[in-house]
Amino acid sequence: MNNLVTIGEAAKASGVSAKMIRYYEETGLLGAPERTASGYRLYGESDLHALRFVRRARDLGFSMQEITELLALWHDRSRASAAVKTVALAHVADLRRRISELEAMARTLETLAERCCGDARPDCPILDDLAGGS
Repeated sequence: MNNLVTIGEAAKASGVSAKMIRYYEETGLLGAPERTASGYRLYGESDLHALRFVRRARDLGFSMQEITELLALWHDRSRASAAVKTVALAHVADLRRRISELEAMARTLETLAERCCGDARPDCPILDDLAGGS
């Protein structure tokens, strides 16, 4: 490979921390990089591209399992785009479910906060609810 860079330079170029790069390698998400005679990791442009791919997928909230699947699809030039779309739409459905759950949590906490006097008394409907009392 030409223009090999160290893990620090790869981290800077990809927006993925060196610690996460090592983690992705340990878990098998990314392949093992080339190494110098003294054991330092070296990364080429294809490695950086893969790291940017992973970073963008993480930014979109994909799980590690989904990213593994998407990376495999990305590397498979004979894949059908329908397979990629299926993964993306399943992720959208999961995001919408989680948004709905978060909105329900916010509504519950707002209701509890409205019921709380917020004064010097120890009675608190928020704590009662958390303790299973309401």
